[in-house]
Amino acid sequence: MTEREPARGPEQRKQDVLDHLENDDDAWVATASADGVPCLVPLSFVWDRGTLLLATRRTNPTAVNLTPSGQARVTLGHTRDVVLIEGTAEVVEGAELPAESGDAFTTKLHWDPRGRPAWVYLRITPDTVKAWREENELTGRELMTEGNWLI
Repeated sequence: MTEREPARGPEQRKQDVLDHLENDDDAWVATASADGVPCLVPLSFVWDRGTLLLATRRTNPTAVNLTPSGQARVTLGHTRDVVLIEGTAEVVEGAELPAESGDAFTTKLHWDPRGRPAWVYLRITPDTVKAWREENELTGRELMTEGNWLI
């Protein structure tokens, strides 16, 4: 039988989420078309001004899907350490991105899409954040609702 770690307290879960947001490079981003067709892609991100900042080609389904609804789901971590973020996304043109945000993206991810017309940034503002490792952390997994940390 596998020994499980004890459940983390809410403060530790929040800190672990913030560590993922600060240190992870990639996330799974889920959107849906206006017809409800799902799209799931990995994208690199930087945690910037309390939002996830990502970049993709403007014609890719992820960017196109965000235009009508603005809703996205993002996951970080692996299946035994999940961070699930639901949020509102906006498409930001490279020329409209604050220089500090573009510089943070470039510094962390080692590429700069700002001067590439085919690319746009996606800024996802978290509305809800949930985090859990195993079944023993399902209770209390909600750490943010309506954009406000509960801890």
